[in-house]
Amino acid sequence: MQAKYINPYTDFGFKKIFGEEASKPLLMEFLNCLLPENNTIKNLSFKSTEQLGQTEADRKAIYDIYCESETGEKFIVELQKAKQNYFIDRTIYYSTFPIREQAQKGEWDYKLKAVFCIGILDFSFDEPKTKEKTVIHQVKLKNQENNIFYDKLSYIYLEMPHFELEEKDCKTKLEKFLYFLKHLEDFQNIPEIFRGEVLFEKAFERAEIAKFNQAEIYNYEMSLKVFRDLKNTMDYAIEEAARIGLEKGKEEGLKEGLEKGKLEIARNAKEIGLDIQSIIKLTGLSQKEIEELQPKSLSELGFIKFQD
Repeated sequence: MQAKYINPYTDFGFKKIFGEEASKPLLMEFLNCLLPENNTIKNLSFKSTEQLGQTEADRKAIYDIYCESETGEKFIVELQKAKQNYFIDRTIYYSTFPIREQAQKGEWDYKLKAVFCIGILDFSFDEPKTKEKTVIHQVKLKNQENNIFYDKLSYIYLEMPHFELEEKDCKTKLEKFLYFLKHLEDFQNIPEIFRGEVLFEKAFERAEIAKFNQAEIYNYEMSLKVFRDLKNTMDYAIEEAARIGLEKGKEEGLKEGLEKGKLEIARNAKEIGLDIQSIIKLTGLSQKEIEELQPKSLSELGFIKFQD
């Protein structure tokens, strides 16, 4: 059955739902569900998603969505489709850009506005050690007595694979948002829990593929291809890791299999024209590693090379 609504885990789908001017009210409502009551957002403005370092030697950061409240708080919203090495390190590194951009010339008292980093993850950090699966991780800087040391830097991670509520069990607005994100592509009609909710009904309208113009359809299909290639390659990487694990030991095998998978993802993404920074974000590989990747050989593509 052909999908009626877009896949929100694609770059195009995610930005269509949350990253355009017309979708700003939905984004504000989503963020308000995640934030403490004293951080309620009344208005947002989108900022450039490309952040440059202070010098030419500094690396840059490219966010999925970067916005600012009317009172100056900064919000980074990231969709992460695949697990990668040092993912948490990368989100912390990204959070330094909206901190540094607040520096003022001349006399300045160093007072900062709050920064919030929200990560929507289509993977799990690790297998849970208990039967209880955590969906929402809220992280702040704390001292040795577990008291908040600094309350202006927050990291919120949503482990979507752990969200397992059914429609009838979704009571809060946040639970409805998570249900919407996880199952949007599977819906053929608007579920009952969203009927009468103006923001959600508008979101369904924006997500309906039949209402896209030709350029939007093309961009969505390209984004969907990248998503599917990534998922297929990661599935292969996991299978390869399991196979190698039988031969070399589970831990070593998983590591080697996943590394092979990342290289395959990067090579496929490079061949379809995805830019280097996006490939770095997908895989966690370095720019040098990606630039050195060679295209697939004829034998890898399924062709036989005949001897002269």
